[in-house]
Amino acid sequence: MNTPKIRFKGYTDAWEQRKLGDFGEATGGTSIESEFSEDGIYKVINIGSYSEDSTYRDQGIRAIDSEKTKNRVLNAGDLTMILNDKTASGNIIGRALLIEESGVYVYNQRTERIEIYKDKYDAAYIYEMLNAPEIRDKIIKQSQGNTQIYVNWSAISQTEYLVPKFEEQCRIGEFLQKLGTLITLHQRKCDSLNAVKKYMLQKMFPKQGESVPEIRFKGFTGAWEQRKIGDIARNTYGGGTPKTSVEEYWNGNIPWIQSSNLKENELFSVDIQKRITETGLHKSATQLVPGNSIAVVSHVGVGKLVFMPMEYTTSQDFISLSDLKTEPKFTCYALHRRLQQDLHIVQGSAIKGITKDDLLIKEINVPRFEEQEKIGSYFYSLDNLIALHQRKCDNLKELKKFMLQNMFP
Repeated sequence: MNTPKIRFKGYTDAWEQRKLGDFGEATGGTSIESEFSEDGIYKVINIGSYSEDSTYRDQGIRAIDSEKTKNRVLNAGDLTMILNDKTASGNIIGRALLIEESGVYVYNQRTERIEIYKDKYDAAYIYEMLNAPEIRDKIIKQSQGNTQIYVNWSAISQTEYLVPKFEEQCRIGEFLQKLGTLITLHQRKCDSLNAVKKYMLQKMFPKQGESVPEIRFKGFTGAWEQRKIGDIARNTYGGGTPKTSVEEYWNGNIPWIQSSNLKENELFSVDIQKRITETGLHKSATQLVPGNSIAVVSHVGVGKLVFMPMEYTTSQDFISLSDLKTEPKFTCYALHRRLQQDLHIVQGSAIKGITKDDLLIKEINVPRFEEQEKIGSYFYSLDNLIALHQRKCDNLKELKKFMLQNMFP
């Protein structure tokens, strides 16, 4: 097939075969380690600069302006391709980077520079095409070696690709680049909001040995009280696992969760994959936990927890705290913060865990109920905003993945 499944309107011509070496003037990198310096003015592109999402990873390595580096300075619109791969997954070899600024980067050994023939080829299009997973396989299949795989430029430069006319290249390159920019935007917002959350968790709860936080909502004063978890939760529940081989225990309507269903640092989101029947509930050691409870992982994965608004059951990996005397959202954040400080707890030779008795005697600092509500709502809203941008980011990644699979033959 010499045309893709998805095209922009108005384009009907068949795509033509071109070799990798036809796209531009290629120059292999040579060792410039001797020019590395903290005072260097150039960012270095080497084997560690290539990421699995085909973006530049800044390792903080800089090179000086010298006779050795002056011929290794990259210009906007150049591409670089990594010819070696030290990763166990082999997910770096053959990846290309698109240089967006002139005079900023120099390239080291194991990297090939491609100065795109700009009258025939669009650099953004070539970049997207070479990094498209199914197309990058053309390079991967030519790799050699065991502990460190590699390809020879002289060999892979003969690799053939189907390419449209220049105008269509530009349309495809621009579209995929815009998608990439949107993904980066939402990921940066996620990272920024996560940094805010981390900072505020440190400042809006008292430090160890103190009773007043550094940052408070206006109008709240007075010391926080230390309360044991056992004094906060009126009831606790354990869990169990019905026999997986008995079909009548499963496919019911009662949510059943295990530690792998919890997401890291997401206290109000759980991936419920299994539901048990009333028969399964009665035939196992698990207990039906009332809604508005907190399920705390007590064995492998200790430190993770989730707020469950509905009735549910759990595996034996949980201790559930129910009928709380404190505001639930606040309690989730306070308890999670406390448990993260205690991850040094180890039972047995390898398994990290916490007993029910150990959990219930742990203490958290607690303010007046009105302040609990404010703090809980603040972090809950912050988490929802983070989740919103993460969903947008994930959806855009899926869209780009689909387009990369269908916009090239």
